[in-house]
Amino acid sequence: MSIIKPFKGFRPPVDIVEKLASRPYDVLNSEEARKECEGNPYSLLHVTKAEIDLPAGTDEHSPEVYLQVVKNYNKFKDLGWLVKDEEEKLYIYAQSMNPKDKDAKWQYGIVACAYSEDYVNKVIKKHELTRKDKEEDRMKHVRITNANVEPVFFAYPSVARIDEIVASVTAKKPIYDFIAKEDGFGHRFWVIDDRKLIDELVELFDKKVPAMYIADGHHRSAAAALVGQEKKEQNPKHTGKEEYNYFMTVIFPDNQLNVIDYNRVVKDLNGLSGKEFFAKLAENFDIECKCDCTKNGGKCECELPCHCECSQEYKPAKLHNFSMYFEGVWYSLTAKPGTYNDNDPIGVLDVTILSNLVLDKVLGIKDLRTDKRIDFVGGIRGLGELKRRVDSGEMKVAFALYPVSMKQIIDIADTGNIMPPKTTWFEPKLRSGLVIHELC
Repeated sequence: MSIIKPFKGFRPPVDIVEKLASRPYDVLNSEEARKECEGNPYSLLHVTKAEIDLPAGTDEHSPEVYLQVVKNYNKFKDLGWLVKDEEEKLYIYAQSMNPKDKDAKWQYGIVACAYSEDYVNKVIKKHELTRKDKEEDRMKHVRITNANVEPVFFAYPSVARIDEIVASVTAKKPIYDFIAKEDGFGHRFWVIDDRKLIDELVELFDKKVPAMYIADGHHRSAAAALVGQEKKEQNPKHTGKEEYNYFMTVIFPDNQLNVIDYNRVVKDLNGLSGKEFFAKLAENFDIECKCDCTKNGGKCECELPCHCECSQEYKPAKLHNFSMYFEGVWYSLTAKPGTYNDNDPIGVLDVTILSNLVLDKVLGIKDLRTDKRIDFVGGIRGLGELKRRVDSGEMKVAFALYPVSMKQIIDIADTGNIMPPKTTWFEPKLRSGLVIHELC
């Protein structure tokens, strides 16, 4: 079962929280982070991407950057921009992509510490592989700050009583409540300081939540757990109760989470002509061009590829249906029966179907992690970004996928399988800086 614990969080004063809370370190590159922080000394990006305070072009993994991280983090505490709670607490963090709407959807996560041994023992389950270089980068950040500066995004199978407790807490006015100017997403934050409620939540996770699932933050989870193991080995008086045995998470019920599509763009057709490309696609897909002349049962007279100038943007309608944009025209691609296995947790995924039948078989892309001919576009950017990258000539063809479900993610994690790279995209992303967990 799942172990969680309260902790003494470091939090910003209410009057600067909106300026301090930042997008995660891996959402922005160095130059984007530098621009986002212009005129804002409070942004936690000064800690999570400290290269922005060094000359432009500084390698983000250089020793100078890690020294700057420590300097900036200590500055934030010394100036009172991060203040430690006196008692151990749990917290609730709510997010919405449309906070101004009357019927806005909010997702409510419990901010707590997870147990590092649960990661080792696979009570905390993953669905992605991690890279050693990225793990080491995050481990350095944890070591030098002695803190989990950014939380990990977890999911858990919803429990009715946990929902009731969260609803009772969030019925009160939040400590923090703001709309981020960069994306318009809403963020609210409550402190749970009722010891009985804290104890009940800890017990509920222990008795009712058999596993927790990493939604976003596989490298941060691995890094936090590995640093915990390091500290255990370095401490001859280790008892298992030390703070370094735990790392900070935001844990959301699975039925509230929003998984969106993660799409692909490819630079060339692997030496094929347009007709050859479509002929190979037709072996495994039913292809339909999406132009005005196909409306109301009409039929496009063009041979594939279509050359109509009245193409309409098309988004995948269901599992095993894909959208493709090529030479100014949108197409629907539907995988033919027998080309996929709905009884296989990996084979059922549309990313698997596209990778096997198109990217590998037709376009010759064997390794999604290393091939420079392919790039990935989060669905939050919309289909317009796919069109832009193809129309600009940067890419030759784009594919949009139907998003995976939380059930698929849980099935894969439960069976010990690993998803193909760049499969899931969760929105909203967690803001960093609402609370920080130190390891001592």
